[in-house]
Amino acid sequence: MFRVSQFMHELVAPTPPGPRRDPPGPVVIWNLIRRCNLACKHCYSISTDKDFAGELSTDEVFAVMDDLKAFRVPVLILSGGEPLLRPDIFTIAERAKAKGFYTALSTNGTLIDPVMADRIKAIGFDYVGISIDGIGATHDRFRALDGAFDASVAGIRALVEREVKVGLRFTMTMDNAGELPQVMALAEAEGVGKFYFSHLNYAGRGNKNRLDDASVQATRRAMLTLFDTAWSHVEAGRQREFVTGNNDADGPYFLSWVRSRLPDKVAHIAAKLVQWGGNASGVNVANIDNVGDVHPDTMWWNHTIGNVRQRAFSDIWPDTSDSLMAGLKRHPRPVEGRCAACVHLAACNGNTRVRAQRVTGNVWAEDPGCYLTDEEVGI
Repeated sequence: MFRVSQFMHELVAPTPPGPRRDPPGPVVIWNLIRRCNLACKHCYSISTDKDFAGELSTDEVFAVMDDLKAFRVPVLILSGGEPLLRPDIFTIAERAKAKGFYTALSTNGTLIDPVMADRIKAIGFDYVGISIDGIGATHDRFRALDGAFDASVAGIRALVEREVKVGLRFTMTMDNAGELPQVMALAEAEGVGKFYFSHLNYAGRGNKNRLDDASVQATRRAMLTLFDTAWSHVEAGRQREFVTGNNDADGPYFLSWVRSRLPDKVAHIAAKLVQWGGNASGVNVANIDNVGDVHPDTMWWNHTIGNVRQRAFSDIWPDTSDSLMAGLKRHPRPVEGRCAACVHLAACNGNTRVRAQRVTGNVWAEDPGCYLTDEEVGI
């Protein structure tokens, strides 16, 4: 994740750069259920509206949660499928909060009516992320359900009214690239405090539909729009957060944005980007799926490194006998092609390995999703 607003504030009030600081344990994105009332075009878990066998029970979830706490995991992001379809979701969330985890909910928002919003508020979720992938019919097509847009916006409003911290997530493809400004305007109009821009990653249905991925030029235009919008909020003193995910070239491209507008800040931002360190899959970001399989992150459901029913997460995660995990944890990573030659490797960390593996069959090949020019890469 590239925290755009955080870097924007570095332009206004710089802090001393230092070495990369990893959290004590990884952020864990936990897909507690695979069932979903939608069938989104980019869903990495290929969720659908049916029950899936073998999902972790409440007691099993609690046992894993105890291990995660002992392993010093700081954050649990409760996800799905649609997590609000799991009958014990609030029991699980309540226990996560009681154990001191930063506890977030990742939902499509369609099930959040006033009663559900009250329950979410009562739990005290630290953050609720809701996906909006276009305005009206565009979002409905993306989500394969007529009326999904209106239902999700109603859910956002119900949470904002209750002063729950809400983030709006937008995954861009060629189908919705032109609506980015409208979706950002929607977030502002609805009082949403965080906007998360996600690039398409090639996992699940996102891999099946990867030909819909945004072009290089569309991506570059979108990032400039995002940077300019985030900067306008900083200049105006408005507290609104912008972040991006699934393409760590965003950091180096932000450096180009700084060079064109505030050239005296380039050296400082370059140092802060190295401190950030880029892609964190297999290091600071982990995934547990609905049946207990552990993955380097949510986009790696095709690669399992263990199962929490057979082995504790705290034993699975540090184990580098898996060649992918060994490579992900290396500094620098054993990347090839443009990624190996890139002057920004220390900042980007080789970007997203999933796209490289899906397109070329070689997990260490250059990321085909990198939208930087050869000149920007330093070739």
